[in-house]
Amino acid sequence: MTSEQLHQNGYALLRGAIPHEWLDDLRGAFDAGVTPPDQWPVPRGPGWRYSLVDLDAKVQAVCRLPGLLAVVGELIGERFFLAQVEGREPLGGGGHQTLHRDLSAERPGDTVSAMVYLDDYGPDNGATRLIPSSHRPAPHAPPFDFNNESDSVQLKGLAGDILVFDADLVHAASLNPTGKRRRSMLIGYFAAPRYAAHLESAKLRSIRMDTSECFDPSQFALGG
Repeated sequence: MTSEQLHQNGYALLRGAIPHEWLDDLRGAFDAGVTPPDQWPVPRGPGWRYSLVDLDAKVQAVCRLPGLLAVVGELIGERFFLAQVEGREPLGGGGHQTLHRDLSAERPGDTVSAMVYLDDYGPDNGATRLIPSSHRPAPHAPPFDFNNESDSVQLKGLAGDILVFDADLVHAASLNPTGKRRRSMLIGYFAAPRYAAHLESAKLRSIRMDTSECFDPSQFALGG
């Protein structure tokens, strides 16, 4: 994917980005870190399994894969840091979200998310839906109708894929109708000027890892 295509679409799906031999360790880290929704600093909603994974070395290695950081750096466009990573899995009969934006904080593009799939994913186990190119509405465009699913695309792929997207892209998790496992890790990357504000809420977001490392987009080649 070229830089122009990435900025036009607002996301990239990196197929097979994680070495296959890492997957068992990552799934083990997810399962070991599962924490009931009411035991987080801010209680989590029902219908999901949540996991504390941010201190695991293999998880940290995934967050720093050069190909992933290249896409993040291209989207953010300035120095950035790894802010958060946690495990999420929709339970059978749960997981549905209304289409939404996670939203940039200080300027468009200062927040990028990555969804790391640890199991195969598709319509049968609640795979992500998104609307390509929805992250930068045209000037004077009417408010987005988040109940309109006509342009949404539901992803499908294999364990080891990584979805990287601008936080303003319209997206949502889907209902897991079968209860088939769909473990994932949600990673957040922020532009460097957001660091002070990030620290103020880190404990409420159950962040235990060191987030002081900064990355320069010039260190990474898109597509490398």
